[in-house]
Amino acid sequence: MTPVDVVLIGRNEGARLVAALAALGGQARQVVYVDSGSSDDSIAQAKRFGAKVVQLDLTTPFTAARARNAGFDALDAPEYVQFIDGDCTLVPGWLEGGAAFLDRTPAVGMVTGWRAEVYPEVSLYNRLCDWEWHRPAGEILACGGDMMVRASLWRAVEGMNPQVIAAEDDEVCCRFRKTGARLHRLPQPMTRHDAAMLTFGQWWKRAERTGHGFAQVHHLHPEYFGTEVRRVLTYGSALPLMALAALVTLPWLLLPILALYAISYRKGRAALRSDGIPPGDATRMAALLTLSKFPNLIGMARYYLRRLRRADMTLIEYK
Repeated sequence: MTPVDVVLIGRNEGARLVAALAALGGQARQVVYVDSGSSDDSIAQAKRFGAKVVQLDLTTPFTAARARNAGFDALDAPEYVQFIDGDCTLVPGWLEGGAAFLDRTPAVGMVTGWRAEVYPEVSLYNRLCDWEWHRPAGEILACGGDMMVRASLWRAVEGMNPQVIAAEDDEVCCRFRKTGARLHRLPQPMTRHDAAMLTFGQWWKRAERTGHGFAQVHHLHPEYFGTEVRRVLTYGSALPLMALAALVTLPWLLLPILALYAISYRKGRAALRSDGIPPGDATRMAALLTLSKFPNLIGMARYYLRRLRRADMTLIEYK
């Protein structure tokens, strides 16, 4: 079986990073930890576990894409590379399963598995993340940042775009596919993630970041995220503006506008229930999904404003 190298990225992850490093347990040929300006003992912990440490230049804005590129560049003659975030732990057996799949399917350039939330019981927001991550197995268009990639494919697309601050994984997957490579999700647990999302404010900020990602990646790849952008513009902007106008001119128009939100909510709740989400959680999660169009819109507007001003694409952090 082809050996796998691991690139682990993080900043101030504390105990989560220790757990991530411990879970590797000598499974990888080499481990590179990329630190984005931690003020805790992350660097010392990575060295204690035998990882090669790369410290990003503090004078350039941090992005996960930039960190992953730096980690890949620090590897010695990689063939397969597993990328993982510092708040995640690898599930035993994943590296072997992913590498074996790539070995026997040369047309597949990237393989991923299932990410699950470590503490779904702690908050509704953690449980929503857990639901979002459990997507169908098989051939896919894109995945999250936890992925196993052929080094040759990573080099062919010149890695991730360091200017993309959110959905950078979706963006690189678009370029993977444009080379003709296939992407695949195995029906196998891959990582366990500690979202540590406990408050409404954290959820709102994460939804803003998602909107920024929608706008930026859609700008770079117009064929991608089109549905998501249109949905945000409809429910986050067009319908609220129509409702305000209706208050002044035709108040009765408020009823069909509110009905559209109700229909969207019911569709979201039905999808959640069909995935086995309990009724109470499905009700509250559907409300969050409906509400998310507003922070999404803020994130999208932030991207377009930054692009207009030619400003740096700095991180939008929720923890």
